[in-house]
Amino acid sequence: MRRTERTARTERTDTPWRRGRAATEPDAAVTSPRPVPSSESAPAPMPAGTEPGVDLRDVERETALIRLFDGHHAQLVRLAVLLGAEQDAEDVVAEAFCVLHHRWYRLRAPEAAPAYLRSVVCNLVRMRIRRLQVSRRHAGMEVSEVASAESTAMLHEDQRQVVDALKNLPTRQREALVLRYWMDLKEREIAESMGISTGAVKSHISRGMHALSRAMETHR
Repeated sequence: MRRTERTARTERTDTPWRRGRAATEPDAAVTSPRPVPSSESAPAPMPAGTEPGVDLRDVERETALIRLFDGHHAQLVRLAVLLGAEQDAEDVVAEAFCVLHHRWYRLRAPEAAPAYLRSVVCNLVRMRIRRLQVSRRHAGMEVSEVASAESTAMLHEDQRQVVDALKNLPTRQREALVLRYWMDLKEREIAESMGISTGAVKSHISRGMHALSRAMETHR
């Protein structure tokens, strides 16, 4: 009786699916993989700037800059021309993109890049005008400015008298008017591009329009 019960228990536990499973499952004590040291494991994502090879942040920056160039280059060249860069407009915009490339990671967000570019263009044109004024004073003569064919073509669609009158306005008034009426920016965006308050923007626009109107009257 005892042998029969023992045999029955053996038959119950030694069923075919258990035998098959036991044959296919590895012996944990022999064939289970040992823990892999951390140096042999798959590399975990490293903080940007510390991993070897290509930095994904740099790839994203280059892609964003290409899109900005394609979407804003012509507009920025036009802005530089209207602000007084004349034949140097292309160089001013190229330098602005170089500055942005160098300071990309300091932007508060990629969406701030167009405003930053406009701000750099305004600053660079201001610096150029100051250098020309100093050169003229030291040379004691007028420095002729020959506009490039491209910049001249860009101005043909505007009334030449208006453009000429803009050149005679104070720098800040000219910037405010160009950003408002040629670039169609809001006062907040103009303030950000010029680095001044919105109240100052309103003042420059008002004074600039008054001076521009008087200049246009003299041409009639």
